[in-house]
Amino acid sequence: MTYKKPYVIAEIGCNHKGDIKIAKELINMAKIFGNADAVKFQKRNNKELLTEVQYAAPHPNPSNSYGDTYGEHREFLEFTVEQHKELKEYCEELGITYSTSVWETTSAKEIASLNPEFIKIPSACNNNYEMLGWLCDNYKGEIHISTGMTTKDEIESIINFFEERKRNKDLAVYNCTSGYPVPFKDVCLLDILKLKEKYEHRVKSIGFSGHHLGIAIDVAAYTLGAHIIERHYTLDRTWKGTDHAASLEPMGLRKLCRDLKATYEALTFKQQDILDIEDVQRKKLKYQK
Repeated sequence: MTYKKPYVIAEIGCNHKGDIKIAKELINMAKIFGNADAVKFQKRNNKELLTEVQYAAPHPNPSNSYGDTYGEHREFLEFTVEQHKELKEYCEELGITYSTSVWETTSAKEIASLNPEFIKIPSACNNNYEMLGWLCDNYKGEIHISTGMTTKDEIESIINFFEERKRNKDLAVYNCTSGYPVPFKDVCLLDILKLKEKYEHRVKSIGFSGHHLGIAIDVAAYTLGAHIIERHYTLDRTWKGTDHAASLEPMGLRKLCRDLKATYEALTFKQQDILDIEDVQRKKLKYQK
């Protein structure tokens, strides 16, 4: 088995608290301290995504809300296309890849206009075929899709959709369990093997989007064959907001990248029976008949 170099995405999402200065600090820490390969934000057109009732309803967890209604909360955390352009340019200055998850067609069009290397489709809207179709026809970069809360038949339908449009070789499919945070028993890492068996030769990449605690699971996911590792990331896990608790802080991100790099280097076969590093010890310690 040949392992690709691990590719780590630090998902900032909405953990910037609606403040572009914090967003830039998160980018800077992910690159300079964390050594991540990419950062990822989110883009929503909330009036399109939410019904009037959902928009006007209170946040289900008021202590985490940035507005009097759920709609106002979501709008507070939303960056404009111009702000996303500014963040992408900042990423390019630092040498880290910018990307964004898009939640509906309007946001997909807006982010595609910035021409990022890849666009992410969250599990919640991987069945929005209007949006997927528009991206297939109009966006030339990679499309990454999470498969949380998605049946096996639905995953097959998604892959077929991309194959019919001859875009499957631009597709990355992520194993994912949708929960914040996800207990270890529900991570279901062995589903990575099923994705590899069924889709490795039909898509470009297999990935893993984790919402668990710690970093051991990510190393296991990589070892099972998911070379793209995506983790939520924040500067402070105690900050107000629902995603912070399932996120890595900068030191956690740094250790994750360190451990994945070490694992990548270690996943080899011996090229000779006795390695050079062993030869000295063999001469010194090996039992002689």
